[in-house]
Amino acid sequence: MSRMIGTVSRGVRTPIIRKGDNIVDIVTESVLEAAKDGGFEVRDRDIIAMTEAIVARAQGNYASVKDIADDVRAKFGGETVGVIFPILSRNRFAICLRGIASGAKKVVLMLSYPSDEVGNHLISLDALDEKGVNPYSDVLTLEKYRELFGYEKHRFTGVDYVEYYEQLIRESGAEVQIIFANDARAILPYTKNVLNCDIHTRARTKRILKAAGAEIVYGLDEILSAPVNGSGYNENYGLLGSNKATEDQVKLFPRDCQPVVDAIQKKVFEATGKKVEVMVYGDGAFKDPIGKIWELADPVVSPAYTVGLEGTPNELKLKYLADNEFAALSGEELRAAIKEKITQKDADLVGNMASEGTTPRRLTDLIGSLCDLTSGSGDKGTPVVYIQGYFDNYTTE
Repeated sequence: MSRMIGTVSRGVRTPIIRKGDNIVDIVTESVLEAAKDGGFEVRDRDIIAMTEAIVARAQGNYASVKDIADDVRAKFGGETVGVIFPILSRNRFAICLRGIASGAKKVVLMLSYPSDEVGNHLISLDALDEKGVNPYSDVLTLEKYRELFGYEKHRFTGVDYVEYYEQLIRESGAEVQIIFANDARAILPYTKNVLNCDIHTRARTKRILKAAGAEIVYGLDEILSAPVNGSGYNENYGLLGSNKATEDQVKLFPRDCQPVVDAIQKKVFEATGKKVEVMVYGDGAFKDPIGKIWELADPVVSPAYTVGLEGTPNELKLKYLADNEFAALSGEELRAAIKEKITQKDADLVGNMASEGTTPRRLTDLIGSLCDLTSGSGDKGTPVVYIQGYFDNYTTE
């Protein structure tokens, strides 16, 4: 009979990681100790995943408000900067905004509406309909926004992000003007110098701004893309994927992660003789049906992973087979027919009706979402996730 247990995801506790710690040794030793403690064996194609946070912390990949300010001042000249499409997050953007405002004389803040890029809502779609506002074309001043919608607070955080960001900019010593628009070009009547802070649409936004006559255009991925004052940095993502560390400091997205995952894979093989897959993960990619938040505030789910995690699932839909091709079968006969079908499936099922409804996403995005939900973002203390059986199917004994 087939094995009764399929995929198992376990959170693994580790010591608190500090700058300079050997992340490869700590993760490997924590997993091996967890296997002893939890009574499970390391198997080929198990998956070890670690949060981007512990990799960045071990690297000491941090930057201060002053570092951000100095980089912004060097790039934009210290005068007026249009800051467009930031996400609404104290953890993700507040310290970045403090640094940006500290490096400018004036900030023209342009917020997308009714929500930011990852689904944090300023106002509801119903409120837009009620007031007759077209978010695709209408540009609202702060005064008009307040007249129409008042002082809305985020459903879960209780924060009015418009007021919060406005006050933060002023406290950082810059003048502030706030507008609301969803067309990047709406910022250009106010300033030709623009810092676009969107994550997944950033390349398109830069292209649109430059074609429309913007003079200086940088993305948040280009702020701290190199060290400033000896700071941390990320050459690919800059401040994207950063998190608040202290009131004066951010932890950046980790860099040079590939050698880390490859070294852990090698070290586990040397200790156990088993070839596991290893990845670094950040935010998962899923949507909250109540708060409407699309979780992916990091530039990618996984910045590095071993080669065995490349690709997408290649699976048959069991309920499709049961309801269609094998509708006349039941019991052991049905079980045997489905197992035979899986055994003989093509290496690439793209376009095959029997795979319709299986998740068409990259393995690393699916696994990263599983890991993010397993480890959580609070006090679970399990920044490493150990997954078994992910590549099993109905035929696995």
